[in-house]
This record gives sequence, structure tokens and C-alpha cells, in this order.
Amino acid sequence: MTKIDKVLFSGTTHTTINRDPRLQRGDHGVLDIKLSAPGGDDLELIAALPHPTAEQLFAGAWSACYITAFGIAASLKKVTLPADYSVDIQVDVGQTGAAWFLGAQFTIRVPGVEKAVVEAIAHAAHQICPYSKAVHGNIEVALNVVTA
Repeated sequence: MTKIDKVLFSGTTHTTINRDPRLQRGDHGVLDIKLSAPGGDDLELIAALPHPTAEQLFAGAWSACYITAFGIAASLKKVTLPADYSVDIQVDVGQTGAAWFLGAQFTIRVPGVEKAVVEAIAHAAHQICPYSKAVHGNIEVALNVVTA
């Protein structure tokens, strides 16, 4: 796997699950989307950016899939997640020499859960998420866990 030397374009997402339809929805300039997840759960994702770039579209699709996989992985490990956990993904398009590559950085926020537990769930979620499996070994994926 080649590491990107020069980032040319980036797309970012911040994905949370809206469990309360009375909550304030996305601010002006963002788009709320409702997706269904495997198993028939309807998940409402809030605050995606309008007019996304290809990197944002990929990051958004990946984050919607990954946050679902993260919840599945947590339940398999019998870990109860706080309602406000979230996943941020930044997808970069960049170059090393004349070659072009993709890279991704994940920031997973799970307040109140031990960092090692979140890391284990995060790695398990990558084994479940079809997007993560599709890019495994093809692009560099970095992980940052925030538990505070």
C-alpha cells in the first residue's frame, strides 16, 4: 500500500444516528438523509453536506455503512454504545510521484467507553462493513478514537 505524499482533494463526513425525530436537524447548508440498514433498521443520518464531491460521496456512503457495522460489532461484543457516538471519515485523493491514490482517516467518538474497547469494536466493524472490505489492502486507512 502506498502512502499519499501530497493530498489534492478531501471529502469529509460526520455521521451520527438521529434516534429522536424531535431533535434539531442539520443546519443550513447540510442535508439530512434517511437510509435503511441491513436488518431493516431505518437510520436517519444528519448533517451531510449538499453538492458533495466524489470524495464526500464516497466518505458519506462508507460512513453510513460503517456506523451500522460499528453498532453490529458492539452488540456482538455485548457493549452498549452511548446515543451520541459518531463516525467522521475523511477521504483523500492524492499523489505519490505521478501516481494517484486514495486514503482515509476515521475518527470515532464514543464518549464514556474505554479506548481499547472502542478500538476493538472499530476493527471488528471493518471486518463487517462491505466498504471497508472492498478497500482493505488497497488504501491506507488511519484510525483515531476519542472517548472523552
